[in-house]
Amino acid sequence: MLKRDEYVEKMKHQLDELNVKIDELEAKGKAANTELHGKYDETMAELREHAAAAGKKMEEIKDAGEDKWEALVEEGEKVQKAFVSSFNYFKSQFK
Repeated sequence: MLKRDEYVEKMKHQLDELNVKIDELEAKGKAANTELHGKYDETMAELREHAAAAGKKMEEIKDAGEDKWEALVEEGEKVQKAFVSSFNYFKSQFK
């Protein structure tokens, strides 16, 4: 298992990469057909919520004491996987 600081840094890097990709998709979506905008905006809001949840979990892990941070890692992994999964699904729907 990675030490806490290494894990937090890894998670932050992954979140930063996904947020950049979301921004890129959002820019493409603004040029998309107006019929798709309602679904697109709704899904983009869900992605932003997943990103916020992953960021919050990362902060919890970062701030946790030595005795608790490892227990939070499993939760962090689940949140991160849900975010990545949602992003990949969204991306596949709006290509």
